[in-house]
Amino acid sequence: MEELQNIQWFPGHMTRTKRKIQSQLRLIDAVAILLDARVPYSSCNPDLRSIINNKPRIVILNKCDMADPAQTKKWLALFRQKNIPAIALDCKTGKGLNAFIPAVKDVLSDRIEAWNAKGMTGRTIKVMVVGIPNVGKSSFINRLVRQNRAKVEDRPGVTRGNQWYTIGKGFDLLDTPGVLWPKFDDKEVGEKLAFIGSVKDDVLDTEQLSYRLLEYLRDNYSSPLCARYKLQNEEIGQLKGYEILELIGKKRGMLISGGEIDTERAASTVLDEFRGAVLGKMTIDRAEDHPDVRI
Repeated sequence: MEELQNIQWFPGHMTRTKRKIQSQLRLIDAVAILLDARVPYSSCNPDLRSIINNKPRIVILNKCDMADPAQTKKWLALFRQKNIPAIALDCKTGKGLNAFIPAVKDVLSDRIEAWNAKGMTGRTIKVMVVGIPNVGKSSFINRLVRQNRAKVEDRPGVTRGNQWYTIGKGFDLLDTPGVLWPKFDDKEVGEKLAFIGSVKDDVLDTEQLSYRLLEYLRDNYSSPLCARYKLQNEEIGQLKGYEILELIGKKRGMLISGGEIDTERAASTVLDEFRGAVLGKMTIDRAEDHPDVRI
């Protein structure tokens, strides 16, 4: 099987976004870093450490209802072991959302105590929300907006593309555009981001991408994979990704003229159903494989 080519780009707007984030740091008290619970390692921008410097931070594992619960539990433990506060939530359902504001206040407890000692009781807490594209940042903020009846404000001095939201009394969020980094040095990171849709399919070979995904699912989630596509574990155990894709296309009756299997259609189906959690709750970045978190 031909290897999936390295995924990389050098878009100017990503550089501009990085500068916007850095320019707003002086205005905020903490940073909320949204990660996709299915790929907590790969969805973390490695440049964040240097961008946000020493600002207090909290990790949010979003889309936890689409991820393997056992793996999410391990990831939360790993972050906390590294003294990085972390919570899991699902923005579509609102599950876990109520833990966010208390978690931020806990992270900032020493500062809040200092503010109170200076007579600044009730001082507004300002939190910047950062994350890569398609990690659910907008859904997270919209959920908080609806839940807390927030108002949207256009404030002087805020760079275009950044937006302030007042979430309840004394709590402000600063939204920032999703930002990737210029080049994936680790090919697997690029692939995993492509699996979840953070890299546009029109710059990829979706069939090769589906081969790689199917091989991972064969090795780690064979039972739900087989259940969805009416396959047998013994049947796919020794098959390559392209062979599994052809089998799926055949089982689903995805044929074109001459009886040839429409592998392009089959690949799109597999990717769409993985991204929509139709295949089940699955995690691609396993905590045991990434003991050194990137935040």
